[in-house]
Amino acid sequence: MRRITWSRVAINLTVLALIVIWTVPTLGLFITSFRDKQAISNSGWWTAFTNPQGSFTLDNYDKVLFGGDGLATAFLNTLAVTIPAVVIPILIAAFAAYGFAWLQFPGRRILFITVVGLLVVPLQIALIPVLKAYLAIDLNGTFLAVWLAHAGFGLALATYLLYNYISQLPKDIIESASLDGASHFTTFRTLILPLSMPALASFAIFQFLWVWNDLLVASTFLGTDKEVQVMTQALVSMTGSRGQDWQLLTAGAFVSMIVPVLVFLSLQRYFVRGMMAGAVKG
Repeated sequence: MRRITWSRVAINLTVLALIVIWTVPTLGLFITSFRDKQAISNSGWWTAFTNPQGSFTLDNYDKVLFGGDGLATAFLNTLAVTIPAVVIPILIAAFAAYGFAWLQFPGRRILFITVVGLLVVPLQIALIPVLKAYLAIDLNGTFLAVWLAHAGFGLALATYLLYNYISQLPKDIIESASLDGASHFTTFRTLILPLSMPALASFAIFQFLWVWNDLLVASTFLGTDKEVQVMTQALVSMTGSRGQDWQLLTAGAFVSMIVPVLVFLSLQRYFVRGMMAGAVKG
């Protein structure tokens, strides 16, 4: 029987305490999202367990999705913004990472150092110049504007992360494909992409969460038009117009949370492997 030490017990108790600290408020908000305004005003959320009859309703979700708040439209707009804003930088960065890792061309090291240097450039200093460029070509207020912005802001991290992984792939595989007559594109498509799935999924999680929860870029390049507003903009608008309706605010919050949670859970098996990409050689 394995000996139980006090340090192990202390670690387990600390982890349990952190889980409770994170979970209890979230559980309270989740239960609140199913209660009506009168129930919230008269009792705490924990009373729903002692008196469940009549405590739960789906009206809050119906109101925020299909009522005047327009959260259903914002939800679809967010999907329309997020999916291309994740796919575009992954495709471009994967090609770039393969080139930096396995192709020999003049200025490769300088270009890669430049890409890495872009990681330290704050997003905020580029917003105004990009916005002026968009206004000059009448691109502001469109999904394309946000796609290009998020793709550009995420390319440096994507290229660096994928390079760390692709450069550590066995050299023999690349050489064997070359000896068999495979072109660089064939090697990239049939070997590099499947083998790089952990790194691709890891960046996809980061980029998806970033774009889905983004407010600054969306507000800058989409404006205030309700026809193209995303979830974060709709929730900010709800906070101003329905500040006292906790049941609606919590319902809206959980509507915005469900997709990122599903994405993370579906890709979590790749997450740690992708984050460890290039950390250990050999």
